[in-house]
Amino acid sequence: MKVDQYFQGQPCWMELASLDIDASKQFYKALFGWEVVDMPIPQGTYSMLAIDGDDIGAMYQLPEEMIANGDTTQWTVYFAVENLDASLVDVTGAGGTLLIGPHDVGEAGRMAIVQDPEGARFALWQAKNHIGAQRAAETHTLCWVELACRDPEEAKQFYPHVFGWGVRDSNMEGMDYTEWQVGSQDIGGMMAMTQEWGDMPAHWMIYFTVDDCDSKVKQVEEFGGKVCVPSTDIPNVGRFAVINDPSGGFFSIIELRMGN
Repeated sequence: MKVDQYFQGQPCWMELASLDIDASKQFYKALFGWEVVDMPIPQGTYSMLAIDGDDIGAMYQLPEEMIANGDTTQWTVYFAVENLDASLVDVTGAGGTLLIGPHDVGEAGRMAIVQDPEGARFALWQAKNHIGAQRAAETHTLCWVELACRDPEEAKQFYPHVFGWGVRDSNMEGMDYTEWQVGSQDIGGMMAMTQEWGDMPAHWMIYFTVDDCDSKVKQVEEFGGKVCVPSTDIPNVGRFAVINDPSGGFFSIIELRMGN
């Protein structure tokens, strides 16, 4: 469906920083059918991702200096804020760190990239002429964001302070799970990282809606990606898989089956 507004704390944009932009374009166009429109910017090229002409996200080539510093392919989720400067005060006041910005993106809006106290990165977006993703709640769009961390209690203090999120805890098959809420809308979740996760850092995972998880998983491998977590059922939610793209960026796909 078309989207024309985001409220404080809602995921509003997704952006891929890629080690190999050409490989990323080819993979995501083939997998999701996204249109890719290159826009020249001072740093090089910013490639908008779209469905039927409506922007849903973007990708760009990681600069050599960032690659030299150890940056890898990764998706970043942007959350809408009403006042970027005020939100940054809340981020640092609650133990987070400003990494990049704040700065204006032409007349589109203002942004900053930050990390929470445990190091999970995300971005803030104060819209001017560009609200963010212009479509949601349909196939091949962002539908869920999920924080994996080792100190959920700290996160429950940090994120509601920054975004005003509500918190709802539940138990899914013996695993504690937290849902983040903007008003009455569930916009994301959180799970605790156990020893099985090894030394993987805390991070935000993004989920894309697909019509058929199993067939999409087959396509992932055909197009040069890897399946990290095979198709798995989530009771009363749907069927999901975790994917690595050809450049090493990870994301999840989910076939929603609400109420089944």
